[in-house]
Amino acid sequence: MKRPPMTPVICAIPLAVVAICVVGARWIVPDATEQDILFGVAPAGSPGHRFGTDQLGRDILQLAIAGARSAVVGPIFIALGSMLLGLLLGSLAGYLGGWVDLLLTKYADLLLALPTTLIALVVAGLIDGGYWVTVLVLVVLFSPTDIRLIRGSVLAQSSRPYIESAKVLGLGKSRIMFRHILPNVMPIALATMLLNVAFALVAMSSLSFLGLGVGPGVPDWGRQLSDGRDLLGRNSAAVIVPGVMIIATAAAINLLGDWIQERLEQRARQR
Repeated sequence: MKRPPMTPVICAIPLAVVAICVVGARWIVPDATEQDILFGVAPAGSPGHRFGTDQLGRDILQLAIAGARSAVVGPIFIALGSMLLGLLLGSLAGYLGGWVDLLLTKYADLLLALPTTLIALVVAGLIDGGYWVTVLVLVVLFSPTDIRLIRGSVLAQSSRPYIESAKVLGLGKSRIMFRHILPNVMPIALATMLLNVAFALVAMSSLSFLGLGVGPGVPDWGRQLSDGRDLLGRNSAAVIVPGVMIIATAAAINLLGDWIQERLEQRARQR
């Protein structure tokens, strides 16, 4: 009997826990943001609070469970939106070529030259639009890498013999693009999108740590890290718990994305 590969099995454990928290937090910890200022800070291991409480008397573990939603949903939308832009603009640049390719390539190069986190910090701070404005800004800033990736993949596919045969048969450009090229580009696009979720998770958590994205009092791992900085001496779990959640989730997504990309490259070489 063939043993299952270990990487996806190991990655599935933390990702399954996070998925349960994202979907069921409102039922698992309905009172996660309930404050008890008189109770104040309690160290880890206190009765009824396994990882203690913060300065507002909120349970650290319950906050981490409730914060999974804002910490993960935004990065998923960032990766999805960025890849959709990459598929659209990268396909146009790679297949049409000419001035379209030049224009879109220069657009991608310009955005790649900008520091992503700093630009997101400045724009989100100026607009002050909250969580979804931050997500939209990061979608735009993440898209240049995807545009260049899809452009390169489309160029590689366009030179293949089956595309030349399709042109000889008189098939239209749109049919060649959507029926022949894009299906062969999608596997690498999906693997890259998964990797982008991990990068976006770290970026969103960084912005939340700096006070942008989610509002005060909203459960979020980055915000929880920021709020727990002053509690290291009294309850270090206030920083350790959300920090471990961010690292474990990003690492699991990254490893899974790398594993999928390696499998796809192996299949491509076998063809």
